[in-house]
Amino acid sequence: MKTLIVIPAFNEATNLARLLPELVATVSFDVVIINDASTDETAQVAKAHDVACFTLPIQLGAWGATQTGIRYAAKTGYSAVITMDADGQHLPNELNALMRVYNNTNANVVIGTFPSRLSRLKKLAWKFFKMLTHIKIEDLTSGFRLYDKAAIEVLSSKQASMLDYQDVGVLLLLLRAGLTINEVPVKMEDRNDGKSRVFSSWLVVLKYMVQTTTLCVANIGKRPTQ
Repeated sequence: MKTLIVIPAFNEATNLARLLPELVATVSFDVVIINDASTDETAQVAKAHDVACFTLPIQLGAWGATQTGIRYAAKTGYSAVITMDADGQHLPNELNALMRVYNNTNANVVIGTFPSRLSRLKKLAWKFFKMLTHIKIEDLTSGFRLYDKAAIEVLSSKQASMLDYQDVGVLLLLLRAGLTINEVPVKMEDRNDGKSRVFSSWLVVLKYMVQTTTLCVANIGKRPTQ
């Protein structure tokens, strides 16, 4: 199965310098860094480790960068995409867990989950969103995911381009398309350096909550198939 690992990155040079040597040594899949208009040496670090890197002319955000990688995979004939964070949370040796579940089930999407990493407030937020949407996924925000060819097609669409985040909106799109999603427990680490882009301030958190709640309310009555 021709598989591409997509890693969106904004100013993650320090973290990528730690992640890429282990990743390249662990897997035989192709890897591409989607450099989200970074102002640090993200692109140079990728080049130093002989990893493909596409630099965006303007910052699109984590989901926009991720979708860029997914669209590249669709256009170049990849059968699967695995998305990983650049911050060191997702461990290369846990990729086998995603592949194992994918190979042993009929799932179109496999999500590596580690719910215990979530704070009490985040768990309450996810419980609220799952109540609104009827999504049964345990860890809504995990970006450690495997998408098959059908999922790649859905997430390459213009409709998916309107999303700001890769969690609830992406899951709703996939489920509305009749695709199946499985989860597998994995180990994760804390960020090696820096801080979360989504939860970097109370203002950003408020924006996230408002946007995601609006999305959930707009989909009430359109229950997902899973």
